[in-house]
Amino acid sequence: MSSKCLKTDVLVIGCGIGGASAALEAAKQGLRVVVITKSAALEGANTYWAQGGIVSLGPDDDPKVLREDIIKTGDGINNPEAVDLLVRESKPLVDKILIGELKIPFTRSSPAALDYAQEAGHSRRRILHVLDATGKTIEEKFIDALKKLPNITLLSEHTAVDLLTVPHHSKDPIAYYKEPECVGAYILDNKKNKVETIFAARTVLATGGCGAVYLHTSNPRDAIGAGYAMAHRAGARIVNMEYIQFHPTSLYHRDADSFLISETVRGEGARLKTSKGRTFMEKYSPKKDLAPRDEVTRAIYEEMVNSNSDYVLLDLVSYAKVDIKKRFPNISRTCLQYGIDITKEPIPVVPAAHYCCGGVLVDGWGKTSLKGLYAVGEVSCTGLHGANRLASTSLLEGLVWGTRAARHIAEHFDPGVPYRESRIHEWYYPEREEAIDPALINQDWLTIRTTMWNYAGIIRTQKRLERARADLDYLRHRIEKFYKEAVMDTTIVGLKHGIQVALMITHAALANPISRGAHYLKD
Repeated sequence: MSSKCLKTDVLVIGCGIGGASAALEAAKQGLRVVVITKSAALEGANTYWAQGGIVSLGPDDDPKVLREDIIKTGDGINNPEAVDLLVRESKPLVDKILIGELKIPFTRSSPAALDYAQEAGHSRRRILHVLDATGKTIEEKFIDALKKLPNITLLSEHTAVDLLTVPHHSKDPIAYYKEPECVGAYILDNKKNKVETIFAARTVLATGGCGAVYLHTSNPRDAIGAGYAMAHRAGARIVNMEYIQFHPTSLYHRDADSFLISETVRGEGARLKTSKGRTFMEKYSPKKDLAPRDEVTRAIYEEMVNSNSDYVLLDLVSYAKVDIKKRFPNISRTCLQYGIDITKEPIPVVPAAHYCCGGVLVDGWGKTSLKGLYAVGEVSCTGLHGANRLASTSLLEGLVWGTRAARHIAEHFDPGVPYRESRIHEWYYPEREEAIDPALINQDWLTIRTTMWNYAGIIRTQKRLERARADLDYLRHRIEKFYKEAVMDTTIVGLKHGIQVALMITHAALANPISRGAHYLKD
């Protein structure tokens, strides 16, 4: 092939806690691993921004109670096998990998005891945290560990374009009689704008979620659901994409892009108030401010509409049970940058698209319906979350399934599996590659994000969803034509992924007439 070609045992696309766990375990098992990330910094995943913490079993906890909390929050449609697996493996893996191997400095209530926080939907204090920067600490520790292993190749500034599958990308017509299989991926070198081919015996999708297809999101702006789009095009089974969880509290400020105010703030006593200073959660749930995320989000939305306000207030200073600056140094410091002193005044907040409870369907080992392809973390759907995710279970899910996927790959690895370089089509470049106009990219993204926010967001109706489908489908045709003619660039690749994911969410929402969890229908 004329383009660059790499071979590896395991290709991991993404490097949040799911991808990092899979890469670390696979490398420890002796396999050659290539990890790619789109951003220049390996730490650019959603994991880095997770503030609250990671679920473990607290000292007065009960596995049965954790199981009940997960299923109740998920509105009863959780996969019971996935819930049992998570509950069973939570504490052993947290203790072994995060505490034992990576030495995560979880916050302590005393020199001899870990501090366990409580968040919405939880019946116990069971969330381990590193103050309010848990994800950042975990991500950095994982990256440090990956860099020390000689059989791991880390490629930053590389964008996944498409999964490489047989027979779809094969030159051999006989391949169409065989079971479809993923054998790697087409990867764009962001610096050179050239597509490389990476052949892998096993590929692990760990691309995170899709919050950035919405106008307001707690996710980084490159969280546009690339893994969902690539897996869908490759023929893997996708489920539950209508269940988009909105985080109730992101900072409301014109200059604050995607800054999350952790639910642990309410766990430590903060109350939600209208812009006029009146508490309101008692009207919506017996759990008041510690109700599940979907209930809190809709309550905030209703109060904003009823009061014609752009935000509500999160009052920690009047109810704090802790030293605010000591417990929430990152939130306190960031809010202060925008002129808000949370030790003296409430925080203006609005809901934001936060987490996709659906995704690429996997089993207890992270295996998808497509041979050779695994998926871990938010891009996957284990069934753990059902219709709505319980707070701080996402980092744990990534750790558990990332580790298990690598163990399954290693246990069933066949070094004799042939690579199919000579039988795979080279990447096609158009004869005349047109330069990309940033104005077109920006306008298309604005259309996608406003359409999803207004028509397929927190509260949905049949008419809104039908309008979203029509508008997005029209835009899809224009973007596909644009993609086929334009020079290869990470922005155009992301746009192609994004429009497909927006339509996947919309179609799933239209197909489900039952209002449940994070899929709320007003009709």
